[in-house]
Amino acid sequence: VLVTGAGGGVGSFAVQLAVAFGAEVTGVCSGGKADLVRSLGAADVIDYTREDVTAGSRRFDVIIDIAGHRPIRRLRRVLARDGRLIIVGSEGHGGRWLQGVDRQLRVMMLSPFVSQRLGTLISAERADDLRYLAELMEAGAVVPAVDRTFSLDEVPTAIRYLRDGRARGKVVVVV
Repeated sequence: VLVTGAGGGVGSFAVQLAVAFGAEVTGVCSGGKADLVRSLGAADVIDYTREDVTAGSRRFDVIIDIAGHRPIRRLRRVLARDGRLIIVGSEGHGGRWLQGVDRQLRVMMLSPFVSQRLGTLISAERADDLRYLAELMEAGAVVPAVDRTFSLDEVPTAIRYLRDGRARGKVVVVV
């Protein structure tokens, strides 16, 4: 399993969940977040500032694209012939109006015409899923990686911190 954006708030959970399900995980993140991603269970870490994961010869059965910075066609190059690409979120790369939703629409339209399975993750709060996640957390298989805590008065600073891409895991605002 390849997880892009592995050092962020969502990516840190994706890495841990994939490991908990028995996957060998490769995380893509900046070099400054590599130790965190390894500590979450990733077998391999690729620093995207030094290496383009889509230029290599390695193939992945599953790609969870959280970062949203690579074109779908390039991600498909490193996806196994019958692999699965999952686009998570929209990261706002689609301009003022689409805000990245265009990537999600493109994978849904392309998927019926290729051997690879392409899709998007739309989260839903299901009681059974939340109970299972709680069990994983109680067992220590999934641990929230909290980078920094801000007070309610510091919300503008917290937003800048997130926007700058410096967060290593979750950023918490205490109310």
